[in-house]
Amino acid sequence: MTGSGTKSPLYRRAIVKISGEALSANGVSIDQPTVDRIARDLVAATKTGVEIGVVVGGGNIFRGVEVSARGVSRPVGDTMGMLATVMNCLALEAAIEKAGCEARTLSALAMTAVCETYNRKRAIKNLSKGRVVLLAAGTGNPYFTTDTTAVLRAAELDADVVLKATNVDGVYTADPKKDAKATRYDRISHQEALEKGLRVMDATAFALARENGTPIIVFSIGEVGAIEAVLRGKGRATTVS
Repeated sequence: MTGSGTKSPLYRRAIVKISGEALSANGVSIDQPTVDRIARDLVAATKTGVEIGVVVGGGNIFRGVEVSARGVSRPVGDTMGMLATVMNCLALEAAIEKAGCEARTLSALAMTAVCETYNRKRAIKNLSKGRVVLLAAGTGNPYFTTDTTAVLRAAELDADVVLKATNVDGVYTADPKKDAKATRYDRISHQEALEKGLRVMDATAFALARENGTPIIVFSIGEVGAIEAVLRGKGRATTVS
């Protein structure tokens, strides 16, 4: 898939949500060729003139919910998961800069020896300079997912859209890998997604998006050029609005 063509981007500023698992491959938690490919796609997206913020999960390295189930307190487990997202953001930041675009990691947890601390003004300033802003450590609080973080940061930073990168090309009536009769939605409302229990994002993220009128576009990160294509209104995807 490519995003080439004359169609202009539909958005001014976007938050891209990438799962930690999207950075892994072949049993490697952070697979460098995969990270480099995603970085090139993000750089191509910025060249359309769209300002790009990125929220990355940490599930390829550590899942706080899983360790909590083994006896560690949920706040501690979630904090460990936030630290995993920082590692992913630093890996992606390095790859983006290698691909020719400036990037900045801003962490919701203060760790000034590693990266800058997130605040709204700093993030907007970096976005306005054409830098890819990597939003690490979730919200900085336990009990909130990185899906919720993506919608929250979109609201805070006045982004026009949240792009939810997954391993499928949109929202389906059922899991298309398990149900051959599953059909893909082109468009669906936040409310309908909640009522049907379509687990593309958690309920908190959907509710926040609905409250703020933030559209969510679900697409597959597996194809080269997918991010740019979605920004131009092309390619296979589902819009939740």
